[in-house]
Amino acid sequence: MIVVSTIGIVRHMSFCYTSMMIGNGVVGILSESCNIWERRAPLTPSHCARLLCGGTTRSGASRIIVQPCTKRIYHDTQYEDIGCEISDDLSECGLILGVKQPKLEMILPDRAYAFFSHTHKAQKENMPLLDKILTERVTLFDYELIVGENGKRLLAFGKYAGRAGMIDFLSGLGKRYLNLGYSTPFLSLGASYTYPTLSAAKAAIIAVGEEIATFGLPSAVTPIVFVFTGSGNGKKCSRKCFLIIMHFFMLKCNQNQERLYLDILDERSIYRIFIFTFLTHYF
Repeated sequence: MIVVSTIGIVRHMSFCYTSMMIGNGVVGILSESCNIWERRAPLTPSHCARLLCGGTTRSGASRIIVQPCTKRIYHDTQYEDIGCEISDDLSECGLILGVKQPKLEMILPDRAYAFFSHTHKAQKENMPLLDKILTERVTLFDYELIVGENGKRLLAFGKYAGRAGMIDFLSGLGKRYLNLGYSTPFLSLGASYTYPTLSAAKAAIIAVGEEIATFGLPSAVTPIVFVFTGSGNGKKCSRKCFLIIMHFFMLKCNQNQERLYLDILDERSIYRIFIFTFLTHYF
């Protein structure tokens, strides 16, 4: 997932307060600092253009200030071209948006912030952030806790999260096996953020599937059992991503008149359990 779409929430939050700073119509976009690989943005340039077009009405923003960032998927010039200001200083912003939790020094007093804080379950590593938010009298809109009238989350994992998660998992699996002394086709996969497009990532996954179909896996690491549970977007799309690899493996099995290694348990339940097993090896 490259972009967390929050434009509808911004329209509501930008003008829902009357204090001097919160609700002043000036929106800030943070430079992500939580993870070195983080390239996502809470608002795309097109989102910003729509907000600025709304101006000082309840459906817009009077100004949008974007912190400069050289690793963000959208370049600073793309924001400048549609009227955003580029500045490290977000002190004029009443509402400040990010994707993941910012550094403590980036929390300004008496503002509204929106990001995934990972604090509502009392995660120990983020308690200093929660303390800072309380101390600075910050209003926090945690994406994970924003729900609609039906009680369902408005911002949750989407199809890109499932795909990225599966790629990262298989990439990590390759490194794990290498650490144990075994080379596998999974090792050729990079982290999801290293692929410029979805098609490039898909091509890399196809290459892994073809290599497994041709050369198999080391006998010492088989069988490998993959289990997918749940009914969320993340599971659905990670399974689709994994099936790309299984497609080539199953073709090889069919050619050799071997059994297919796909079982579906509890099929009538919405919480389906899918089990994929790599049993055959050719090394």
